[in-house]
Amino acid sequence: MPWLFGNGSSSVRWVGMGQPRDVWLRRFPGAAGGSGAGWELVCFPHAGGSAAYWRPLSLALAPGVDVVAVQYPGRLDRLHEAPVEDLHRLADLIAEVLGPSGGRPRALFGHSMGASLAYEVAVRLGRLPGGGPDLLVVSGRRAPAAARWRDRCVSVDDREIVERVRRLGGTDTALFDEPELLELVLPALRGDYRALASYEDTGGRPLTCPVVALTGDRDPEVTVEEVEAWGEQTSGAFRSHVFGGGHFFLDDHPEAVAELVRGLLPARAG
Repeated sequence: MPWLFGNGSSSVRWVGMGQPRDVWLRRFPGAAGGSGAGWELVCFPHAGGSAAYWRPLSLALAPGVDVVAVQYPGRLDRLHEAPVEDLHRLADLIAEVLGPSGGRPRALFGHSMGASLAYEVAVRLGRLPGGGPDLLVVSGRRAPAAARWRDRCVSVDDREIVERVRRLGGTDTALFDEPELLELVLPALRGDYRALASYEDTGGRPLTCPVVALTGDRDPEVTVEEVEAWGEQTSGAFRSHVFGGGHFFLDDHPEAVAELVRGLLPARAG
């Protein structure tokens, strides 16, 4: 699974408001979506993950869908920046970068921690005139009501974080056997898990867009029932899809996931 590291200075720079889109959003060579594509699909990685995780989906959906993946601070080409340890602050920053869609259809797709972040960004965009997304897809993450007490049990101890990530799979765990590589990836993992441990969701039913929830039937992090509770967050339509697999079931079913997403983003007449 694409991971965290890249070249960066040893200094730390805190992210601030007003940064351009190319600081936060990544497109991938060979995925010729661009502004001519019908839909923009904004993808949010899991805890410890990078924008590169979404490259296979981007290639599969090109050229009809313009896939842009969010690059959080503290990984790959943003390794020199400190991770943001507050999901609400991170959502504020990303929502400001995205802004209103300008009439172009937009969907948000988040996996694991990225699902909660995509939800919070959707809430913020929905407060802007013409800003709300047309679709939210959440994956491998329990709904806010089910997450409120579970996330308080998340350990932010480095050793326990590493062991938990090993259990979830989907990661090149050989990284954790190399002290120098582990030193590179731990700050982002630590920051993301701290953000999860302190996260309190925006409550109520703040969304009006359709919500689609995906899960693996053997995910140790979340039950099917906890995922299906995402329907409580929107006044729009809700549906769920269960795949075979664990927490990173997306990696096991790339073609099926791409086909599902493609069907959720139909071409607009005109």
